[in-house]
Amino acid sequence: MSQLKTVYFALDFETGIEAVQFLKKHRLEGIPVKVGMELFYREGAEVINQLKQQGHDIFLDLKLHDIPETVRRSMRNIAKLEVDVVNVHAQGGKTMMRAAKEGLEEGAQGKRPVLLAVTMLTSSDQTMVEEELLLSHKLPEVVRHFAEIAEKSGMDGVVCSVEEAELVKTHTNLLTLTPGIRLNGGETHDQKRVATPEVANEKGSDAIVVGRAIREADDPAAAYEQIKEAFHNEEPTTHQ
Repeated sequence: MSQLKTVYFALDFETGIEAVQFLKKHRLEGIPVKVGMELFYREGAEVINQLKQQGHDIFLDLKLHDIPETVRRSMRNIAKLEVDVVNVHAQGGKTMMRAAKEGLEEGAQGKRPVLLAVTMLTSSDQTMVEEELLLSHKLPEVVRHFAEIAEKSGMDGVVCSVEEAELVKTHTNLLTLTPGIRLNGGETHDQKRVATPEVANEKGSDAIVVGRAIREADDPAAAYEQIKEAFHNEEPTTHQ
């Protein structure tokens, strides 16, 4: 199985050219990156190949959620891209998650990707959980439940907010990857459950995903190193 890296930079760009040029311009070659729906649905496997050629570890963030057989076949194809991390929605249930793992193992041509289950999106809050999803439990309880069934389904870890990372660690042996990371004073935009890298570390996150705080910085490479240092008390390095 591949390994989870520390800090993933979210490539929230419309085109592959924009993403690749940004990485080169700001001396970010080789850092771990997240490719989401916006970029992958436009560029497909080509952008994955480009990023691999530049030495990036890749988290392909497609959040699969469909009937089990469709997810199994999809993951079999995704495995052939040889990315490092993939995910599904835990709300798809145990059978779907198990099918996802089967598909990865069938399609992997070496180490299979780390498989994560998304618990609740960081754009969710208690009001949405109760009024739109019609779930009567508190949001942290919902996250804990999804994490527990993810572990029983053979997932390697979960995607959750920093607020729930400690809870997940207390009740499971799963890895935790947490988006919604902002520097002090940063805008939250459409995410409601956010935290700083320091808090993410304190709460037990194994890895974090950062987008705007790097992309919109005056010096993205310096911002990346600042975030990395803050998260794991690492010495910053200079990109040449």
